[in-house]
Amino acid sequence: MSPKRTLATSGRVLKQLGHDKRTLGLLFVVPVILLGLLSWILSSLPTVFDAIGAPLLGLFPFIMMFIITSVTTLRERTGGTLERLLVMPVGKLDFLLGYALSFGLVAIVQAALATTMAVYVFGLDVQGPEWFLMVVALVDALLGTALGLLSSAFARTEFQAVQFMPAFVLPQTLLCGLLVPVAQLPTALHWLANCLPLTYAVDAMQRVAREPVLSSRAGIDIAVIVSFVVVSLLLGAATLRRQTK
Repeated sequence: MSPKRTLATSGRVLKQLGHDKRTLGLLFVVPVILLGLLSWILSSLPTVFDAIGAPLLGLFPFIMMFIITSVTTLRERTGGTLERLLVMPVGKLDFLLGYALSFGLVAIVQAALATTMAVYVFGLDVQGPEWFLMVVALVDALLGTALGLLSSAFARTEFQAVQFMPAFVLPQTLLCGLLVPVAQLPTALHWLANCLPLTYAVDAMQRVAREPVLSSRAGIDIAVIVSFVVVSLLLGAATLRRQTK
């Protein structure tokens, strides 16, 4: 792994994103629109919006980054870009870390924008510190990026990459505690939920929504999510193929 090659890869990805207006719109505009729509729907039930708005603030960036990263990475492979890069002294980990860094920078902007709009425009009221909302939204976006990079290794077409979303995202959405508290799930599902990263993301968001002073559990949630990000990147580097056959 070389920091210089990682930064070069990151710069190339950011340059490509800068020319893709539709992707930028999906990353920055769509989460804000969805949160605004939710606040409008629940305008007569502000306490309900406060209860579910914070978890969704972490869920939306996770989903968006997963889709964009998996499709973009697969496009690099199917177009032969990855094979040409790996012929050079660019390693798989350089490639993945470069992507993670570039999308991480994008995630910072996305998290800051979505959090600011949710709190100051749409009226999301949380008991805990507002900066922690942005931190959790950021690590959720990084988690989506890492899982998107990992899932792209198993897809052969962009359509297949999108099809992986139900396998990687929907089970976590159902079990993360957003619909039913994790503690109330059947025993087997309760144990499964504790093995899924999105469970910890939703728990962190729910804690900042209801706890004026964050407990140590919120820090543990963040640490678990970051651990999943690191492991996903390492697995992605181990399974990444030069080209799609």
